[in-house]
Amino acid sequence: MDRPTLPKGTRDFGPAVMAKRQFILNTIRRVFERYGFQPLETPAMENLSTLTGKYGEEGDHLLFKVLNSGDFLKDVDPASLAAADVRKLIPQIAEKGLKYDLTVPFARYVVMNRHEITFPFRRYQIQPVWRADRPQKGRYREFYQCDADVIGTDSLICEAEIILMIKDVMNRLGIKGYTIRINHRGILSGLARLMGAGDRESALLVAIDKLDKIGEEKVKEELRANGFTASTLTSLFELLVFTGTSVEKITMLRKQFSGDALAEKSANDLEEVLNLVRGFGGTESGIELDLSLARGLSYYTGCIFEVRIHDVAVGSVSGGGRYDNLTAVFDSKEKSSGVGFSFGVDRLYDAMEELNVFTEEAKIGSRVLVCHLDKDGLSHGLGVVQALRNQGVAAEIYPDSSKLKKQLEYADRKKIPFAIVIGSEELKSGMLSFKNMNTGEQQSRSLDQIISTLNP
Repeated sequence: MDRPTLPKGTRDFGPAVMAKRQFILNTIRRVFERYGFQPLETPAMENLSTLTGKYGEEGDHLLFKVLNSGDFLKDVDPASLAAADVRKLIPQIAEKGLKYDLTVPFARYVVMNRHEITFPFRRYQIQPVWRADRPQKGRYREFYQCDADVIGTDSLICEAEIILMIKDVMNRLGIKGYTIRINHRGILSGLARLMGAGDRESALLVAIDKLDKIGEEKVKEELRANGFTASTLTSLFELLVFTGTSVEKITMLRKQFSGDALAEKSANDLEEVLNLVRGFGGTESGIELDLSLARGLSYYTGCIFEVRIHDVAVGSVSGGGRYDNLTAVFDSKEKSSGVGFSFGVDRLYDAMEELNVFTEEAKIGSRVLVCHLDKDGLSHGLGVVQALRNQGVAAEIYPDSSKLKKQLEYADRKKIPFAIVIGSEELKSGMLSFKNMNTGEQQSRSLDQIISTLNP
């Protein structure tokens, strides 16, 4: 009999890994709620009509399609089947797909429930998404996203709060070195106009978004293949590699875009976001205005964000932006402006493992194992373990009658930091043997003293 396997790009998570993942998820959830966001969930599957056309051509190719129930070939056009034309077959055999991200389902939810929603609507969502991508380090076919979005306002306060939330989460996770890259789709469109890109704007943005991944020469090579001249590329890269503070970059953009009202407004938006961050009491530390940041999703219309952690192999761990027209694709009368961002839990986990920044709190489940040497010790131990739990201490009692050595080995393997041992001496004295599994130190203490130690 063949051993079972997992689909490529998916993983199991054992208890030790899940403890760390829950630490990340709970940290993000607390920050979202601290900023007034409310929880929401949407189904794993959406109608393909909801998903297609929202992520660009590449995104549509990465959608997992779900075959219709029952005899899915029953109503298929024989000519399409004989021609084996996938593009014509898919709509006939698959009406649903696994969700690619959480933003498009959120927009669909808003349109369907707009009469019950109080705007501006602040929601967060923590759920898995699926992409038929090529699996590699930091890139999986099933992974969790943690989204926070505000819809129903065009206030740039929302963009400033996104930056603050990113900083808050990074600080609470213990990640010190990171960069929040920001840009504006209006700046990118202005660059395209400045370079005379015309109908090649998409090719231009796709190429320059790869600048930090493949380098200047490779990007130029790709752009030359799309018809951009040497002089145009020289002008373009003078802007893209311009160094200086955010204020200096914005001043440079205003000079370059003089007379281009849309691009000038975009530069003003970026300046206002940074002013609002300072108004909240924050600083520009860790924030970089990066003119090459484009982000691939086609629905962004305003400020865009991406977060990279220093000295790790994984790519961006967070990203997002403003999408003024997303709800309109479901209802032409519904044009609510929205902005949001997402954390990738799997990439955050990989980065924190690589940096070795998980705290002891994130690595353990139970804090105490109650051990017993005989039947009477087991009976007394039941009350002890429940008293610990009642005081908020994660605790468990060894369930079998086994030698103490085996029970302590169990605690050691599970990385439980403390053990309470109950034998005949403990029952007579009313005191408990309290063992520190890390140091080996063992003391005789009352239950109240142990609880005080564990809950200082």
